[in-house]
Amino acid sequence: MRVIFLLLFLVALCASNAIDRNNEPEQDWWQKTIFYQIYPRSFADSDGDGIGDLNGITSKLEYIKEIGVGAIWLSPMFQSPMYDFGYDISDFYAVHDEYGTMEDFEALTAKAEELGIKVVLDLVPNHSSNESEWFQKALQGDEKYYNYYIWEDGVIDEDGNMQPPNNWLSHFHDSAWEYKEEVGKYYLHQFVVGQPDLNYRNPDVVEEMNNVIRFWIEKGVAGFRVDAVNCLFEVDKKLWGGKYPDEPLSGAYEVALNDHSSLNHIYTKDQNETYYVVYDWRDILDEYKAKDGLTRIMMTEVYASIQNVIKYYGEGDREGAQIPFNFDLITDVDGSSSANDIKRAIDNFLTYKPVDKDANWVIGNHDNNRMASRYHPELVDGLNMIILLLPGVGVTYMGEELGLVDGYVSWEDTVDPAGCNPNDPINYENWSRDPERTPFQWSAEKNAGFSTADKTWLPVAEGYETLNVEVQRAAERSHLKVYQALAALRQDPVFRYGRYESLALNQDVLAFRRWYDNEIYIVVVNTKDSEYVLDLTYLENVEKDLVVVLRSIESPKNEGDRFEANAVPIAGYEALVLRKK
Repeated sequence: MRVIFLLLFLVALCASNAIDRNNEPEQDWWQKTIFYQIYPRSFADSDGDGIGDLNGITSKLEYIKEIGVGAIWLSPMFQSPMYDFGYDISDFYAVHDEYGTMEDFEALTAKAEELGIKVVLDLVPNHSSNESEWFQKALQGDEKYYNYYIWEDGVIDEDGNMQPPNNWLSHFHDSAWEYKEEVGKYYLHQFVVGQPDLNYRNPDVVEEMNNVIRFWIEKGVAGFRVDAVNCLFEVDKKLWGGKYPDEPLSGAYEVALNDHSSLNHIYTKDQNETYYVVYDWRDILDEYKAKDGLTRIMMTEVYASIQNVIKYYGEGDREGAQIPFNFDLITDVDGSSSANDIKRAIDNFLTYKPVDKDANWVIGNHDNNRMASRYHPELVDGLNMIILLLPGVGVTYMGEELGLVDGYVSWEDTVDPAGCNPNDPINYENWSRDPERTPFQWSAEKNAGFSTADKTWLPVAEGYETLNVEVQRAAERSHLKVYQALAALRQDPVFRYGRYESLALNQDVLAFRRWYDNEIYIVVVNTKDSEYVLDLTYLENVEKDLVVVLRSIESPKNEGDRFEANAVPIAGYEALVLRKK
């Protein structure tokens, strides 16, 4: 009788698994795709002026489709004087003239739609350019626009000289306050002098940014990546007697007193009001979904504690960003890290995020050294396996599919204000973000096929003749082809719906298991140049034969090779995707 009961139970269990699989809720478009960040100035130049543009991006959309990407995120392409290369916006409703016209943008979105590619824009809500019409009207005494910004009286020192209102510092060194004689006050700029902060305690500013969001949604974009969102609000000075208080010292050693990290930014970041503005923006996005059924997504850029990052998902019945960026694989680990460190960085986000929300994985962007340079060029395939095969949304910075490395940019060629403002020709590389922004490498032709110009806005990285799209397309094995295979593999139900378990098998080797409906995959990444024989049976339900599904280009193995689960050899920097037979 017990045997019959057990058999009935097993049959019911198998049937239950089949039903679960057949009735798995369909994922939304943003949960299934890969987001690919394009820095427009560096992707493709269509008119030969040495600067990337919208028509250049349009001309390369077939490549985006080819590598398995379904959504592109464009760094700012709005009208700007380019003091901070697009993050200082003079007109939130217009396309920057170096990048093209509104008609060019409309042609880009039309071509993207034809190819099934969604377009996401950078939203830069914290500040405008000081050359914007809003700020110029403020200087001319227009009360409406004066109240768009944050103004404060200076203080007189012992020598009778005017000084900034307090000790607040910008991200680009020195005071966050700039005096304007036209007004007789200082304005706040948490970034460069040309980026005056907007005043989100003014309802007119909130409504203005709401209108910006609506404008671009109606132009066909599928959502926004929101820049520096945790800087939107400063402490309410009414609570401090009408004056903004000094921020305390951070205690960071070996940094200059004018360095942003020398202060603990408790009054200029992560104010509670910020989250509710984000929730209101999500309401706007959902209004459009209610009209046409298409989900518009919000991705928030926040370098903050994990506790503050996850607040952007929402609170109670208020929905927030679908993708609060997870930067742990940028900020917490690099090429010197152990497998244990990387496992901890991965598990940290999975532990803290709400159980009903999607994780996301980001390993590079325009503000940080390229993935291959920060870790190791031979780890490119392994890192892409991690980003694309972990549970959740994968985000790729342009060139990570090829293993592009940082370019060398001399002091004379440096243009990034983060590198230029300290005026330090010896140490500028400590701050400059230009190396990760050098032009995309398409071919071995002049300027790596990026531009026909005699001089590009940043120099092309050395070695482009052999490290480019054309070479990797033609090669039998390449990072590009591994990336394409990963993009296809992540559509398997195991990676779309499956559970996750990870182990650091030793100091160097990370392994994780994904499983769903009796199918099991194991991803193994050796982070160092050492050889091992691995016992993967430490992972639950992993036994007997394992088959190589995909391997890094450094691997001596071939797809289809079989190994006993308790004795899998792995070479230095090798990465594998295995399937249990």
